[in-house]
Amino acid sequence: MELHYGHQRLQLDLDVNNENLLTLKLRRSNIDAIKLALLVPIDSPPLHKLVHPGQKIAIITSDITRPCPSERLLPPLMEELTAAGVRDDDVTVVFGLGSHRGQTVEERVSLVGSEMMERLRCIDSDPQDTILVGQTSRGTPIEVFRPIVEADVRIVLGNVEPHYFAGYSGGAKAIVPGVCSLNTIRANHAMMVDPRSRGGNIEDNPLRLDIEEGAAMVGIDFMLNVIVDSEKNIIAAAAGNWKTAHRWACRVVDAVSMTPISRLADIVIVSAGGYPKDINMYQAHKALENAVVAVKPGGQIIWLAECPDGLGHSVFEKWMVGSSPAQILERIQQQFVLGGHKAAAIARVLQRASILLVSALPDDLVRACSMEPYSDLGEAYQVALKRAGTNPVITVIPEGASVMPKILIFGDAEY
Repeated sequence: MELHYGHQRLQLDLDVNNENLLTLKLRRSNIDAIKLALLVPIDSPPLHKLVHPGQKIAIITSDITRPCPSERLLPPLMEELTAAGVRDDDVTVVFGLGSHRGQTVEERVSLVGSEMMERLRCIDSDPQDTILVGQTSRGTPIEVFRPIVEADVRIVLGNVEPHYFAGYSGGAKAIVPGVCSLNTIRANHAMMVDPRSRGGNIEDNPLRLDIEEGAAMVGIDFMLNVIVDSEKNIIAAAAGNWKTAHRWACRVVDAVSMTPISRLADIVIVSAGGYPKDINMYQAHKALENAVVAVKPGGQIIWLAECPDGLGHSVFEKWMVGSSPAQILERIQQQFVLGGHKAAAIARVLQRASILLVSALPDDLVRACSMEPYSDLGEAYQVALKRAGTNPVITVIPEGASVMPKILIFGDAEY
């Protein structure tokens, strides 16, 4: 097997059958999915009929921590805008940082390509330069990056995959929390403690509904989202109305990524998906949310995440280092803190299974996070095998953030 790890692929020889290998069900399409989506948008006129010369256009896309292939989305999108008479000088590309760090020039170029970087104004969002546009019915203040509010037309890009508390990524998430203040992000993310705020759930997910209510206050004129595999190959694309086109994409994700399992595993081997999904522990964590569904209580998870940027969030690091899972979970119940919420999510996994982390992080730091450090995948696998006893059930999830194991229920028993 080959598993993504940073910019590399790690090989592992193991004896498992197809039942134990959870992968995406579809692969790259031979058609130009982006152009097809733009040609027949869902519940919307084509983009070139929506915009007019002289309008200020804001295109909101993902930052370096997301696998959205912006460099492939922008050229056909710009063809639509140019056909409508929009000048390059009137277009601004905004990378939605959310609560993430600012990006280097090199990182921005890698996201959109050198041609688009030269043609268009490309900037990071600034959570401190925001305008209050309203408050949701759940009490979230919607404070949005000033250039987005002041634009005449707002276009959102993104990729759609399972998200452990927002249901799915993509859609309105580009606006909330993508280009919002920390106040907005904190208020919205506090809803993750609601059991309905979980991966694969969207219609009654209070956190996702809060996102969409806030984004509607700002206004989204057009959406272009894609579904990608671990190589960032495009499986499908959806364009048009930001809500109905996104719902269509979510149904495609269900068909592609929901994988039924009939047995829980003694050992789950999961890759975060390589760079940029494993740029730091804060981002790589998403793979754990799918891996934990497939592991037995008391089992083991071998987690591949290089984490070249370390833990990735100062508050997250303060919560993780030196605190037991029980202490972290008790703390988050007392007060929701952005950054601490991700530590609590990992703590929940650690209460079910031990984590053997294959990464580039210092061993002492990994141990301080209540995990076992390894630099070699084979060594971690051999250690897990010895502990698991005879004939262990082993499940491998090469694309941990994208594949959702679905437990099959037989009679009154759930396995």
